Amino acid sequence: MTDWFSLIKRAKKSCIVDHNLKKIHYDFGDNREMVEEYNLTTKLLNRRAWRMKNELKGEPKWEVELGDPEPIYNCVDKCMIRENADQPFICKRNTKLNLEWRIRNLPYPLEVYSVTADQDSQQLIVRTTNKKYYKRLDVPDLQRLGIDLVQANVAFSHRYNTLIITYKKPKQLLDFEKNMLEVIKGIEPQKYGEGLNDCKPS
Repeated sequence: MTDWFSLIKRAKKSCIVDHNLKKIHYDFGDNREMVEEYNLTTKLLNRRAWRMKNELKGEPKWEVELGDPEPIYNCVDKCMIRENADQPFICKRNTKLNLEWRIRNLPYPLEVYSVTADQDSQQLIVRTTNKKYYKRLDVPDLQRLGIDLVQANVAFSHRYNTLIITYKKPKQLLDFEKNMLEVIKGIEPQKYGEGLNDCKPS
């Protein structure tokens, strides 16, 4: 059993079911909170976000690790905006067999990209030969389990101005995800609308 799995087991957990999503809230007791959303049909994790509690006024923002970035709203028009709609932005996805990153607004042809599993930093390094784009991608799913990146597990393609990077999940991660499904099955949900903090803790 890994340290990360032990931490998950010890965390105070509560949940709600909203349509086809089971939303789990974790309180680790060290000012860290995590929320995950599982699709009840596919049994896949769709979203994961973190935040650190603090003693300052105002609620801290959630940092999205998996799933679509939090939308930015124009306070006057109440509409969703992006700081610059033409800038590349990253969405991370989770599939049954792969971790996936979609970097949108990258118009360059496939042959200019490279994606390297860097052994020193344990990050995926995305770069272009035309020097128009460079990005380091953390892979916390593997880092938390102490699993090293393997270049052979990396693949990428490009379509519709989007670079799609996939990383084949190693057996250790697949086993961990299987164990996690057993954990969340044991968390009794409350009806949607009763409030996440009112859910029955584990």
